[in-house]
Amino acid sequence: MPGDAPLRHVTVEGVRLRFAAAHMATLGEELEPLHGHNYEVRCRVEGDLTDDRWVIDFSVLKRLAREACERLDHRFLLQERSTRVQVARDGDAWTVAHGERRYRFPASDVCALPIENTTAELLAEWIWGEVAAGLAPGGHRNVVRLAVDVEEMPGQAGGYAAALPHATQA
Repeated sequence: MPGDAPLRHVTVEGVRLRFAAAHMATLGEELEPLHGHNYEVRCRVEGDLTDDRWVIDFSVLKRLAREACERLDHRFLLQERSTRVQVARDGDAWTVAHGERRYRFPASDVCALPIENTTAELLAEWIWGEVAAGLAPGGHRNVVRLAVDVEEMPGQAGGYAAALPHATQA
């Protein structure tokens, strides 16, 4: 696709594109206190119009984003790849350690994510991956770019945007 070709876009947000979760992000060498947010998610796709004259059915994009949110909802978000905290799964529990602080969470309450920190930006990237994976088998080859924003509180969001893998194929 030529770089100057116009693209249309579809955005979904609001109703049911949210999750409530606890986390402890690292800031430098420090670990935030355990706390939570009522996160809001916004997804935007860009692409060409289909023969039916739309980029994507709103319901498809909402379903994919909602499914990702449901995986995170009412869970402790664990940064499994952190280089700043030690995490270990021990049977039916996760242990998180940082300095003198130790936490033990029931595994059923944890969503272990393959990320280094539970920042809004990295949560948005993880959700991006989930939505992109859902778009791939659906034949949405006209959709070339996906952007996800995760808002921790009104006016404070982090995001991730990238071309979809199939968009680079000829």
